[in-house]
Parts: sequence; C-alpha cells; structure tokens
Amino acid sequence: MFLFTDYGVTGPYVGQVKAALLAQGFAGPVIDLMADAPAFDPKASAYLLAALLPRMPADAVGLCVVDPGVGGDRAALVVKADGRLLVGPDNGLFELAARRAATLGIWRIEWQPDELSATFHGRDLFAPVAADLAQGRRPQTPWCSPTQRIDRGDWPNDWAVTIYVDGFGNVMTGLRGEAVAGDDVLVVNGHRLTAARTFSDLPPGQPFWYVNSVGLVELAVNGGRADQCLGIAGRAVVERQKNQDASDAASA
Repeated sequence: MFLFTDYGVTGPYVGQVKAALLAQGFAGPVIDLMADAPAFDPKASAYLLAALLPRMPADAVGLCVVDPGVGGDRAALVVKADGRLLVGPDNGLFELAARRAATLGIWRIEWQPDELSATFHGRDLFAPVAADLAQGRRPQTPWCSPTQRIDRGDWPNDWAVTIYVDGFGNVMTGLRGEAVAGDDVLVVNGHRLTAARTFSDLPPGQPFWYVNSVGLVELAVNGGRADQCLGIAGRAVVERQKNQDASDAASA
C-alpha cells in the first residue's frame, strides 16, 4: 500500500491514518509516497499522482487524500487504474490517472463507519476501505456501487504551470517530457531556460529545464534553488518557445 497526501510529515495525521490501517487488520508495508502534495490543490496533485503511479507495484492499493472539500457533498471513490486501486475523494485527484489508464473501473463508496469525523475522512473512511481492499476485498455492492468518471475536459493533458517545489528548490511542472521538444526554450517569470540532460552538464548556478525521473518537465539550477532563482512562489505559467538559434542552424 502507498500513501499520497497533503498531510505533511509533521503533526498527528499520517500516524493516525496508519493506526487506522492497522486497526482494520492491514499489517503489510506502507510506502510513504508523498506527504507534501500541493496543499488544498487536487488539480496540481492529480498531475503528480499520475506521474508517480506507474512506478508503484502493478497491484498496489493507494490511499490518496488531497481533500479541501472534506465533509461536503463530494463523493468518495475507489478507482481501479491499470490494476492499481486508488481510494480517495471525487474532486479531480484521480482525473489524470483515470484518463491515462488503459483499463479503468470506478466505484462510489457507499459504506460509512459508525463514527465519521466531518474533517478527517482519510482516517475514518478512506483508510478502512483501503485496508480492506489491500486484504483482498473487492469493490462491489452493497458497500460500493459502480459509477462514471466526472469528465474534467477543461483540464489539459499537459499543464504548462509549476505545480510542486521539492526540498532542493527544484520545480516540477504539469508537463510531461513528450509534450516539449529538446530544443524548446521555456520561459518562466521572464527567465529563458534551455534544456540539459542533468545538473552536471552545466556550470554551477546555471538554470535549465530537464525531464525528471518520473517523466515531468522540471526546472532546476545546478547547485542552487530554482524556485528562488526564478522567483517562483506558488503557481507560475511556463511558456514554450522554439529556440531561434537552433531553428536558424537547421535552416542554414
């Protein structure tokens, strides 16, 4: 099983979720895939989850919670995407994973525990369901009912904005590597970045873009923090331009 949340690595939340898994009988390993997904932001988190998911075991169960609408009228879901079972809120968090899946099943969770906090469905609702699924229970009636995906067609397949800053100051975008050409220039906050294969290909202090280890376009600085160098504090638009020097050379 893996956890993908915006709960943070401090505080009581992840610990309570793991205790709920254990209380439901699941004693297997739990991978802390991500505890600092973009807070209150299911859309940005959806692009990260979709990028990370292919590297999870083919039969993994994911407890995935970025849920600013907790306690509201959004549904609770089980999504089966290419064999992996994802449990969490129906707020767009699973949109990109579902869209990119070759095989897909979606169920609405009808079951509710006897005690359900209005603000902590990750512990009280999603954790017990994930634990049951990880122990072989199938998503079927009456506790789950088949449903359709809410089509968020206005969400692009590749989102040209910054979505996450890691602890080193590297900035991930919602763009997959195949959405850009190697000679494209990316412009962020007035800064023009060309591509490199890796950090050491450039001198220290040099900003660049590259395709990171999960296939997303990432902005970086060799030996420095891209977020500070590029003035990124939150979401920034990433503009794609053709490298005029490369175009001139090709036409010469």
